[in-house]
Amino acid sequence: MTLQNRNYTKNDLLDDMAAAEPFDEKERLDIRATIEFLRRDSNPFDRTNFAGHITGSGFLLSPDRQSVLLTHHAALDKWLQFGGHADGEADIRSVALRETEEESGKTDIKLFTPGIFDVDVHEIPDNPEKGEPRHLHYDIRYLLLARNMDFKVSHESKALQWVPFHDLSAMSVTQSLKRMAIKVRQI
Repeated sequence: MTLQNRNYTKNDLLDDMAAAEPFDEKERLDIRATIEFLRRDSNPFDRTNFAGHITGSGFLLSPDRQSVLLTHHAALDKWLQFGGHADGEADIRSVALRETEEESGKTDIKLFTPGIFDVDVHEIPDNPEKGEPRHLHYDIRYLLLARNMDFKVSHESKALQWVPFHDLSAMSVTQSLKRMAIKVRQI
């Protein structure tokens, strides 16, 4: 279910970012850094901007809201939420939905909450094979809900797995992913 809002602009995203509620100090700093980046950079949505670029992610809940579907990312060799590059698009909510659909093979996804769910700024290591230097991802995340448990592994993933929230802490996952799991349990 891709939403397309062709009139959505960088200023609209700045308004949405200003309304985002930080969970902890790290997220508060990341929201501030993302707002500053959006204000100062003339091309924040272009993946070839190695000062950094905006990305969109989806944290996909199971229908019973007890699990999250994670991807074992092929290039980064980590368990992560779905997400990807904006490729020039300012409507990051649509980016998050599109990337989640593409990477999970699911077309039955809907927004669980309308606003920004989480923000995380993190470093992407250099990739000499692609000629990409180390850079920052300003990742804006949305909370999504699946209508069923089906999925299909894409070429970007080594595997997909529904992970119950109570099992997530035992996995080697990022702190921001653990933070999103805590946030879900508080809804």
